[in-house]
Amino acid sequence: MHEETKAAANGYGRVRSSAQNEAALLALMEKTGYSMVQENGQRKFGGPPPGWEGPPPPRGCEVFVGKIPRDMYEDELVPVFERAGKIYEFRLMMEFSEEAQLAIKILNNYEIRPGKFIGVCVSLDNCRLFIGAIPKEKKKEEILSEMKKVTEGVVDVIVYPNATDKTKNRGFAFVEYESHRAAAMARRRLIPGTFQLWGHAIQVDWADPEKEVDEETMQRVKVLYVRNLMISTTEETIKAEFNKVKPGVVERVKKLRDYAFVHFFHREDAVAAMSVMNGKCIDGARIEVTLAKPVNKESNWKQHFNGQINPGSEKLVGFPNKDDGHQKSSGKSGSLAVRLNGQHIPGPLEGERCTYPFFPGMKLTPISVYSLNASHLTSAVMHLEYFCNKNNWTPPEYYLYSTTSRDGKLLLVYKVLIPSITDGPQSYFMPDKLCTTVEGAKELAAQFTLLHLGEC
Repeated sequence: MHEETKAAANGYGRVRSSAQNEAALLALMEKTGYSMVQENGQRKFGGPPPGWEGPPPPRGCEVFVGKIPRDMYEDELVPVFERAGKIYEFRLMMEFSEEAQLAIKILNNYEIRPGKFIGVCVSLDNCRLFIGAIPKEKKKEEILSEMKKVTEGVVDVIVYPNATDKTKNRGFAFVEYESHRAAAMARRRLIPGTFQLWGHAIQVDWADPEKEVDEETMQRVKVLYVRNLMISTTEETIKAEFNKVKPGVVERVKKLRDYAFVHFFHREDAVAAMSVMNGKCIDGARIEVTLAKPVNKESNWKQHFNGQINPGSEKLVGFPNKDDGHQKSSGKSGSLAVRLNGQHIPGPLEGERCTYPFFPGMKLTPISVYSLNASHLTSAVMHLEYFCNKNNWTPPEYYLYSTTSRDGKLLLVYKVLIPSITDGPQSYFMPDKLCTTVEGAKELAAQFTLLHLGEC
């Protein structure tokens, strides 16, 4: 934020300095007894307030407030909202400073010494670790108990049931810690190759932070994300179950593997259905229902499918509203840029390719591709192989098929099999688009497979 802020909008009629801002906030904290902490782009006041006992307020007790003057802070806002009742928590979104943005722009990949390049990015308080290669028969309670034994500060464990066998997990879990420091210490302790759980060498990495969606955007969402469905459950069944809450409110349903997106005509019906249906059973499976999070259409596919998927992070990928239309790709023949269900999925040739000078005497160390972070992979083919390895699955198998276009051009498509997971109802993955090159067809097939694996 700027050192000084104009105060005409809040009635002061003068310039209030950062020191005055700080003094006003300290006075508010002293008066109310509430705490205040800033993290991940927002400042939290309270949550819980002093003397609070019991669980947080239930769903429906939160309101979103927009159009707040940028130079207005908690010392003015809190008294206004206290007129309506006791505040449990007040979250004020803070702007990412222009200076920090400029630092990233001009200093990322800056050559600080000959051949030495620094990396600069947004600092995130990540409290979640990805733990891979977990025995699939282990239950959440067992994993939680074990993680609490070997690391400190464990708050929760997120475990997803196998798509085809709900009695098993998917071979990985997310462990939530009370702080970034606790997660960092746990990650250091659980370094792969030096630590085992239940006699298995586990894989440990930071879970990719879930992209934040501003609350104003979320207030307009009328699509629900439904997970933990049976593979055999149909879109018609899902639509019928959700229409039981209020007949005729569901516009359409799109199901992929064991999760689905339920589109409603009106937001209020979506919110009501979410409250009623979350935790219900459909075809014997207990479902989880949340509001779907819109994904920026410019975002890269690899941000969503890197083997460390957070629940909800892929919401609405590839499913535009019916009025979005299906735009044609403007790339040349053979380009790896594709559209799946109207969603633009950039290929590795579209990204900026960074190169660095190789100086004589530089030390080279042999490494395995699986020891890299997923963000280092720009090829979907390599990404899929990495993803399978991380989940302890057999490598993907590619089978090439061809046909001829109306003008006589040879067109190619790959069918992808992953024996570990495609021996059930989902026997293979194959895109509904054809390519003119072998490389393009294989890359498209890998992208298609990653998209349809979703949270596997």
